[in-house]
This record gives sequence, C-alpha cells and structure tokens, in this order.
Amino acid sequence: MPHFLLHTTTDTIALEQEERFLQAIHEEAVASGLFAEKDIKVRMDRYEKSMVGGKVNAPFVHVFGYIMQGRTTEMKAVLSKSIVARLTDMLPDIQAIAMNVDDFEAATYCNRAKL
Repeated sequence: MPHFLLHTTTDTIALEQEERFLQAIHEEAVASGLFAEKDIKVRMDRYEKSMVGGKVNAPFVHVFGYIMQGRTTEMKAVLSKSIVARLTDMLPDIQAIAMNVDDFEAATYCNRAKL
C-alpha cells in the first residue's frame, strides 16, 4: 500500500519508456511525504482498444491511486496534481491525462501480515 495503477493505450507510451513513467509516479509518491518508499507499488495496464471523447484509440493516461484512509482531501489533491503535472511534462501532446485517489477502508483491508 499504496497502489498506483497507470492505464493507457498501447501506443501512448513507448514500450522502452514504460519504466521511466513508472519511476516518475513512484518519485512523486515519495516526494509527497505521505508514504514509506518501500510500500509504494506502481503498475501499468495498456489497452489495445479504447474510446476517448468518441474517438477510437485516442491517446490517454489515467492513474488510479488507492491509499489507506486517513489523508485529507487536500493531501490527496496535491498528490494527484503533482503526478498529473509530471506526466503532462513527459507527454506534452496528450490532452487526456488525469488521476483520482480512492481510500482503502482500514477496517476491511487485509494483507498477508494481518493474517
């Protein structure tokens, strides 16, 4: 925890650049000061087929952040803005770049260490 899932079309980010984008998200999460670096998980899913604004396979990037509850709305907004700004710098020609942050509920979250 936390988890950052980068969703994009297959041709938005070049295959040889994948690690660079994962690293950028990781660095912004670390810089936020909200998480221990060892706990941050970043993954990428590519989609062969998509539609954005009625256009088939239009390029897009969306990051879904899933974090443990307890951070303020302002903290989550700053995190989203920093990641979107970083991705926008890396992909200046892509208009559809966004992020949202959702909370895990502590009472229902379980991992191996909690067994």
